[in-house]
Amino acid sequence: MIDKIRNSWELFKTSLKVLLSDKELLIFPILSAIGTVLITLSFILPWIFASGLDSVFQNQIQPFTYVVIFLFYVLQYSVVFLANTALVGAASIRLNGGDPTIKDGLRIAFSRFWSIFGYAVIAATVGLILNILSRKGKGFGRLVISLIGFAWTVATYLVVPVLALEGIGPIAAIKRSVQLLRQTWGEQITGNLGVGAIFTLIDITLLIIFVPLLILVAINEMWVVGAILLFVFVTVLILSGLFKASLNGIYSAAVYQYAVSGKTGQYFDSEIVRNAFTA
Repeated sequence: MIDKIRNSWELFKTSLKVLLSDKELLIFPILSAIGTVLITLSFILPWIFASGLDSVFQNQIQPFTYVVIFLFYVLQYSVVFLANTALVGAASIRLNGGDPTIKDGLRIAFSRFWSIFGYAVIAATVGLILNILSRKGKGFGRLVISLIGFAWTVATYLVVPVLALEGIGPIAAIKRSVQLLRQTWGEQITGNLGVGAIFTLIDITLLIIFVPLLILVAINEMWVVGAILLFVFVTVLILSGLFKASLNGIYSAAVYQYAVSGKTGQYFDSEIVRNAFTA
């Protein structure tokens, strides 16, 4: 476990070094966050006003609701994948010694728009099916669904880099992702601790610091101080999420390069990237 945490820390530092070399890479997660918030509001607010708060909180799902959820998934995934493709495309240019601009990333992403949209439809279909089965399943059944979802996540880990850098269709990109993972890490693999592990520790630390402070402030009815603390807490969490998305995109670009060529560019140590997955 100590070795895995150490490996995650090295990945974090290297990915951060790349990000500091191209701070513009942060723009893509910001665009993704703005897009997802707007799409979420455009779906949730009409739903609340049309159905009432009671139906929302009672979790009453009608057949037509699944159609709405599917459309929501498609739009959300389209925005996220588009931004991630732009991020990975720009990060790959940097890893290979180039100096990418925001325009470069967006150009790569929009040139793959229909492939990205197709993959969003596939991902939305899989996500909705797993969601429905998880709701209906119990105990062991839910565990099996969770394992299927995890397997899907691992199998499609390299889809976005493939879409960004190979310009193929969504189904071919999924097959290509599976092929690269198999030939590089083996038939039976599982995800290892990566950049996300460091951010998990950061988020836990933030909770340990802020939650007691907020409780103390609430007990003493210091509402102004509480509002300021809450604002700072939420802001730090948002910034943490943006950095996490950026570093994950950079890392996935390095993993893709290693899977394709056995090299990771001028920043990452190949040995560290090799530990992205384990048998």
